[in-house]
Formats: sequence, C-alpha cells, structure tokens
Amino acid sequence: MTTSNPHISVRNLDVHIGKNHILKNINLDILPNRLTSIIGPSGCGKSTLLRTFNRLLERTDGVSIRGEVLLNGQDIYANDTEVTATRKKMGLLSQRPYPLPMSIFENIVYGQKLHGFIRRKKQKEIAEHFLKAVNLWDEVKDRLHSPASSLSIGQQQRLCLARGLAVDPEIILGDEPTSALDPVSSQKIEELFTSLKDKYTIVLVTHILRQAKRVSDYVIFMYLGEVIEYGPAEIVLFNPKQELTREYMKGEIG
Repeated sequence: MTTSNPHISVRNLDVHIGKNHILKNINLDILPNRLTSIIGPSGCGKSTLLRTFNRLLERTDGVSIRGEVLLNGQDIYANDTEVTATRKKMGLLSQRPYPLPMSIFENIVYGQKLHGFIRRKKQKEIAEHFLKAVNLWDEVKDRLHSPASSLSIGQQQRLCLARGLAVDPEIILGDEPTSALDPVSSQKIEELFTSLKDKYTIVLVTHILRQAKRVSDYVIFMYLGEVIEYGPAEIVLFNPKQELTREYMKGEIG
C-alpha cells in the first residue's frame, strides 16, 4: 500500500536476531493522523516491527537490520541520522507503565528539562497541560509531588503517555499498552488514542481483536514475520482479501 504523503515508510525491511529471520521483506506506508493497529498471532513479529520505527530494536543482542525505515522521507537508519532526535519524535508506551522514580510532577517535566532550562512557572503550565491532555489532572492535581509509584497502574500508564507527549513527539507507538490494565483503564487509554490522533500518528500493537475494531483506521495483519494484509480497518477486519487473514479473524489460526 502506498500513499503520497506517508508519515512512516518501510521498504524491503528484513530483521534477523541471531539465526532467526524475524521480519521478512516488509513494505508498507503509515498515514499521518491515523491510528494503525498491528495484529497477528503471538511471535509473528508485531513488537519487532514497532521497535524498528524508533531504533530501539538495535539494542537487542545479535540483531541485523536491512532495508529502510523512512520518517517523513528520511531514512532513520542512515549513517548520518541523529538517533536521539529520531527517538524524540516517537513516544513509546510499553505493556507495563514505567514511571520514573520521582514525583508525578517531575515525571512530566523531566524531558523538557533535559532539553534545556525552563522556568518553574512554565514547568507548572506544562505539567497541567499534559496531565489534562491524558485526563489525569483532576485525579492528581492535589498530589503532584507524591511519588508516581503511588498511582494505580492505569494512572501510571496515562502518566507515561503524558510524559511522552511533553517532549513534543510526532508519533505515538503503543506496544500492547492496555494488556496489563483493568477494563476501565483500558477504555480510558483507547479513548485517549482516539482523541489524540488529530495531532499525532499512532501505531498500536494489540492482541485484542475487539480493541482493533474499536480504535483502528488502518490495520496491518502479520503472520510468521510477514505482512499478509494491510489496509483500511473496515476491509482487513470485516472483509479481508487474504485467506490467512480470514482464518485469523475466525480464530482458526493464532
């Protein structure tokens, strides 16, 4: 699938980890300001693909990456790419939240402070703005200087999302970000993703088909390291063209 202005383009991407061929000749374009879900059975390469987008995968021992991942037309694996700047453009929500071992307030302003001095008043404005952006402000405004670890796991995940938004990314990557959450917290994260895609491109790995159906604009179906089908959610999820996709939707494989 190709578009005139993709946010992320993947071209002839192959990934080996040791002797294992994890991703096989991946080619796709991801549209800006849309939510694209990556689905497929466990071990099919979903999280591996996601982590090629922000170059976190290269930290893995024995990994070999060939091909191109283009962000706004620029290959992030080119020799002259500034890795920190690339990662700054992409916020990552993992399966479990990892708040920094500091206060709720300091979690939000930490990234901004890393990139330069900001006055205390500005820090307060930033904290309030991004906590409101993830619908957490009213729940924590009276205990901003309490440890982030004192929050519930669902609140911690929203805090991590706010922390990521505070460094002004272009893209939000979610690696099964609701898998450890209760149903109410999961719903809040889904609602946030739906509201945030007006400002950000969102790529979400999920093993929950119901979730993909609720939130996706586009869907990538992977199987054994290959992209089997990619297109609008209403086609891939409800009227797939490929037999393997149909079998997965029926629960016959996976």
